[in-house]
Amino acid sequence: MPEGDTVWQTAKRLHGALAGKVLTSSDFRVPKYATVDLTGRRVLNTIPRGKHLLTRVEGGLTLHTHLRMEGSWKVYGDGERWKGGPAHQIRVILGTEDRTAVGYRLQVMELMRTAEEERVVRHLGPDLLGPDWNPELALTNLLADPTRPLGEALLDQRNLAGIGNVYKSELCFLLGVTPWLPVGALPADRTAKLPGLAQKLLEVNRDRVVRQTTGLRHQDLFVYGRAPRPCLRCHTSIRVADQGDGSQERPTYWCPSCQQGPAPAPGSPQRWRERYRRTTN
Repeated sequence: MPEGDTVWQTAKRLHGALAGKVLTSSDFRVPKYATVDLTGRRVLNTIPRGKHLLTRVEGGLTLHTHLRMEGSWKVYGDGERWKGGPAHQIRVILGTEDRTAVGYRLQVMELMRTAEEERVVRHLGPDLLGPDWNPELALTNLLADPTRPLGEALLDQRNLAGIGNVYKSELCFLLGVTPWLPVGALPADRTAKLPGLAQKLLEVNRDRVVRQTTGLRHQDLFVYGRAPRPCLRCHTSIRVADQGDGSQERPTYWCPSCQQGPAPAPGSPQRWRERYRRTTN
């Protein structure tokens, strides 16, 4: 699931593969850009901004992409077999003499003037892995609506950029509160350490292949993806439910014993039950 650390890693791979090199091929496989050809232009850099990726090309152009839930960028060497998915899922291909970057299932892809980048990222709060990280501003943003559930506030990229369902669930567990606790009800000592803890989680994982929040061998996460297995601390069965208005899948995991605060009534949405059955059998 792409979150701030995944996007940071993707930007690093794209930058290492393409930056400073001239494109020898480009193929946009969406109707809007079907006639666009960037061949002959040099790639300047790729930078992450929250969950957004900005790949800048000579001539004042930027390719803006967002991975959403299922998107990915894969980089292949010359002659290497492409393994990111079937061909019909490819949205864009950027190739140099020795590397090819292939964008799969990209739900957001926009070619724009570099001078217009701010239009697509100006709404974002401080980036947890970016040079603009500002814990004080992030906390001010989170507390602006004290009645809002903490989990929803953390996912709102306007407050702070980079947190998704995984880090939302793990962060709430480490704070000892449920994701449905109103932000304003978070105890003062935990409120003060929230931004720093969030930044630390992403920072320590930005170069890891597998996310790790527990510090334990063979147990990578405290709660996310672990329902209905026992909590690593108290052995109570981990629970899961949707959070939000239902317009997007927001699987939210928590321990009913270790985390204080409100929670949904027992029972999970049907669409998650089959997933648990597959992952726990």
